[in-house]
Amino acid sequence: MREVTRATLEALLADLAGRGVRPCNLYLVAGTSQLLEGWCDRVPQVELAAGPSPDARHLAAAAREAATAAEVELVWESPADVIPLPDGWEGRNRATDLDWPAGSGRFTLLHFDPYSVALRLITRGDASDYAVTLRYLEHGWLTLEGLDAVAAEVLPRFTGAAIGQDPAEFRRKYKGLRQMWRAGAVIGP
Repeated sequence: MREVTRATLEALLADLAGRGVRPCNLYLVAGTSQLLEGWCDRVPQVELAAGPSPDARHLAAAAREAATAAEVELVWESPADVIPLPDGWEGRNRATDLDWPAGSGRFTLLHFDPYSVALRLITRGDASDYAVTLRYLEHGWLTLEGLDAVAAEVLPRFTGAAIGQDPAEFRRKYKGLRQMWRAGAVIGP
């Protein structure tokens, strides 16, 4: 598998659009959003998710085929697969500069709600997850105050069974992220 550049991502999306998917929302998630926005030059994998649709499984299968053809790794996961989503997440999805015409049987390409993505990334808590979250903050797609609010909203719904960790572990990871942001952590390309 090779790293993903914006050109690779655009070619994969064009291939996917040509695979006869029905009209639906296709979400870019985490680093894939940031790649399309030009905040980084490459990412290790393509991260995508589908909106609620009876054809979501077909879209996922078509995305896997397109990723295999492009020789890139695909992570097909919505933040909703891992964490309870905060209220209003749908209204925080962001438009992209690439939009496929829904009338031709293709998808509408959106960035998944950055707050939901950040909560999911903090839950995992790898160094690369912190870097993606810090980049969202750096580019104004998140504010610390907004992140505090959505974390406070969803944290009571976190359970070890739902997210695979104790809510106290999330609090510890979130505190670390806040300290990194306040210290002006360098997040690299």
